[in-house]
Amino acid sequence: MSTKVSDYILQRLREWEVERVFAYAGDGINGLLAAWERADNNPQFIQSRHEEMSAFEAVGYAKFSGKVGVCAATSGPGAIHLLNGLYDAKLDHVPVVAIVGQTNRTAMGGSYQQEVDLVSLYKDVASDFCEMVTVPEQLPNAIDRAMRTAYARRTVTAIIVPADVQELDYSPPTHAFKMVPSSLGMASYAPVPAAAEITRAAEVLNAGEKVAILIGQGARGARAEVEALAEKLGAGVAKALLGKDALPDDLPYVTGSIGLLGTRPSYELMQGCDTLLVIGSSFPYTQFMPDLDQARAVQIDIDPHMIGLRYPFEVNLVGDAAETLKALLPQLQKKKHGSWRKKIEKDTARWWEVMERRAAVEADPINPEYVVHALDALLPNDVILAADSGSAANWYARHLRMRGTMRGSLSGTLATMGPGVPYVIGAKFAHSERPAIALVGDGAMQMNGMAELVTIAKYWPEWQDPRLVVAVLNNQDLNQVTWEMRAMSGAPQFLPSQALPDVPYADFARSIGLDGVRVEKPGDVEAAWHRALGSDRPFVIDFRTDPAVPPIPPHASLDQIESAASAIVKGDSDRVGMIRQGFKAKVQEMLPGRGPGGDSGDRGGTDGK
Repeated sequence: MSTKVSDYILQRLREWEVERVFAYAGDGINGLLAAWERADNNPQFIQSRHEEMSAFEAVGYAKFSGKVGVCAATSGPGAIHLLNGLYDAKLDHVPVVAIVGQTNRTAMGGSYQQEVDLVSLYKDVASDFCEMVTVPEQLPNAIDRAMRTAYARRTVTAIIVPADVQELDYSPPTHAFKMVPSSLGMASYAPVPAAAEITRAAEVLNAGEKVAILIGQGARGARAEVEALAEKLGAGVAKALLGKDALPDDLPYVTGSIGLLGTRPSYELMQGCDTLLVIGSSFPYTQFMPDLDQARAVQIDIDPHMIGLRYPFEVNLVGDAAETLKALLPQLQKKKHGSWRKKIEKDTARWWEVMERRAAVEADPINPEYVVHALDALLPNDVILAADSGSAANWYARHLRMRGTMRGSLSGTLATMGPGVPYVIGAKFAHSERPAIALVGDGAMQMNGMAELVTIAKYWPEWQDPRLVVAVLNNQDLNQVTWEMRAMSGAPQFLPSQALPDVPYADFARSIGLDGVRVEKPGDVEAAWHRALGSDRPFVIDFRTDPAVPPIPPHASLDQIESAASAIVKGDSDRVGMIRQGFKAKVQEMLPGRGPGGDSGDRGGTDGK
């Protein structure tokens, strides 16, 4: 039997060591589906409930495996559905290849059913490589360039294959004019800046007395070098959220996350430093970095397109983080761990005490901070974590301490709702031997998570470790937006847009063969975590949490928090759990230094900065 174009596409993916394709069927890829049948489902076709989830699962797979994630969809609506997940990949610099169908070539331009100009549609999200295959001889080059570009530039690429082209007999490019042969593979490489630039960077760092380091996901492969750097410079290390797992939080000088979802010690680290080194991060919020004339600064990034952003850096080093730091370290002078380093470690230790106090604040019915804080000590050292966008991301950022070989991620730059559950599905296909946990709000669960429980129910028997826990923070509110309305505009909650129906998430999980429990009392929180982490199958915990617990920014002043509290008082007084007389007192207790054992030198205000 002759080899069809569709057969060859799957063959070439196997040659690139692609083991799984996250996809959903449709007649625009019928040729590929038939080829999958002939190939005995190799690479494995992973069926989501929606193409957007296929893309998110490919992103999760890529984030946690280090390999290219591949997703596929039919023409028209299927290709359109992929886009949100693909933009998530592009903005977080994750390598993903999308293979999408198209109507027959003979119908193009005829306003045919499901005909969409996919080349134009994908031109932005797959801006580094997007190609439509119209003749067999374009292969294997189109696949090879898509894979190689995704790997090299850590981005999204796309291949569009019309339905009739999928059915053609495959014929390779020949040794002829205007034919483009191709080859497999791409050697690993680690660029290092010129020696003179390394020396310039060392001079800046050696001159500083109060050095702050900010790392992102680009520093993940340079853990040992970052630790050596921090020790040599007596520096503190803050982490962008995508770099949360790049360095363990049990190091005393690691101040945790930075930004609106970050920690107070990270904020103060940036406010007090005279020298800044940014490694592998494009953290966007300049206001959480030193004042523009406050610190001399150096940046290290492997991508020249991302260099020089966010801050007036004096030295911009384009290179691999680990190799660049290896070249830099011998030129750095060891600094004494004096008052600067001691302050960093003291502030960080005190922050974790504040987090414990905030988790202990009474709420109705359960404080969401307690839910996540209670998980921290129970985390397996090899767990994979995903947080959805919303208030759940606040608690993930602030209460969970990375240690061991833990991995974690979220939609860092697009900040889209709904990737939490599909991320951990992708993670389980990357590492079926490791436990995984998704922290999601009820809004994200209703948007995407519930349907993907069906995907989990379908595939979990294949996983070596069956533990996949979905923790739903069920407060019947789109909580992050509610708080943004209050904090930014002083507006009360607008119930028609914010209120969510109560859904029995755990009951639904049990109805499809998973397990789950609803938790409505603080005393049952730890037992629920223990039960979920010891389960012999995926588990859903429905935590009934209080929507009135505020995600306080690290730089918030008491006046700002009281303004948000006043906005609640203007709201619907009949909404149980949203309005109560002691709210301001509760918020003040949560601010650093305001609760029992607090230190007036660690107030929640911005101290004029």
